[in-house]
Amino acid sequence: MQGLHIHGIHHAYGETAVLENVSLTVPAGELVCLLGPSGCGKTTLLRVAAGLEKLQTGSITIDDTVVAEPGLELPPEERKIGFMFQDYALFPHLTIRENVSFGLFRQSKRAAHERAMEMLHQVGLDHYAEDFPHTLSGGQQQRVALARALAPAPRLLLLDEPFSGLDTNMRARIRDETLNMLKQTNVATLMVTHDPREAMYMSDRIKVMGANGQVLQSGRPVDIYYKPVDEYVARLFGPVNVIQGSVCQGGLETSFGRYPADEIGDGGDMRVLIRLEGVSLHNGAATPGDAPVEVLSAHLLGDSSIVHIRFKEGANQGLEIRARVHGSFDPTESGEVWARVDPRCVFQYAGTPS
Repeated sequence: MQGLHIHGIHHAYGETAVLENVSLTVPAGELVCLLGPSGCGKTTLLRVAAGLEKLQTGSITIDDTVVAEPGLELPPEERKIGFMFQDYALFPHLTIRENVSFGLFRQSKRAAHERAMEMLHQVGLDHYAEDFPHTLSGGQQQRVALARALAPAPRLLLLDEPFSGLDTNMRARIRDETLNMLKQTNVATLMVTHDPREAMYMSDRIKVMGANGQVLQSGRPVDIYYKPVDEYVARLFGPVNVIQGSVCQGGLETSFGRYPADEIGDGGDMRVLIRLEGVSLHNGAATPGDAPVEVLSAHLLGDSSIVHIRFKEGANQGLEIRARVHGSFDPTESGEVWARVDPRCVFQYAGTPS
């Protein structure tokens, strides 16, 4: 299969293990995100794939070519990769066109010029070709860096937190433009990010990495979001409400109803995690599974509101949780307020908090 194939990578700095038995595949035309907190080994894996870090254990294949294994280490320039750094790494003394054509040294001067102008046209910056990087905005510099990375027609593109230096509105626009361009090139792309929303928006598949340098879960964004394998993965995608207690007669009673605990014996600790967006609020008549709540506060975020509520009765009477609701929410509205949960946003785990 065309694309990137990483098998059994272990990597350490001295006595500190950074990557533990990491294997993954990025097919041609697919974008895979490495998602995890700072220090979990994401960038190290990118650098090993690029040849910027020497392979210690395992193997790396790009298309049908083994580029790294014990006794073999192709230099970065022979791996046919494009690498886009977090800070763009544009050469300040070169023009925009010269930056884009920097990796085209094997082509004739005329061919390199034409290819650079073609790539600048694709990112909408051909009229800045003879300007210098410092004259461009952050978003424009990011597009130049993308054009430079794609100019040699790489077999693999590596992106290291490519949008982290942009403001919120610019990040959304450039991210969308980048994704559209990558889908047109059919290049295999491996991207590092610590932003779960960015990973879900950009990727065909996500690899969630833990603090121990291992891949904890791999799959489509929808599967990882709604079917996290453990509490660490569930919490990676944003704040959650926690209801905890001891299992009795095969389940845990909550104000939202009873949750079965088939794999936890009676007397064992159980934790129910509920995403904020999985809690909805409404006035009027109650329906089965609804819980009466008191609204404590509401904070408008623009397209949604975070509402702080307290259970009025049931097993969790007095417990305070939060809900993320669409649009604005007026806590002064009269009438009984009821909360209900989306079962897709509820996750059950054994144990108490660490």
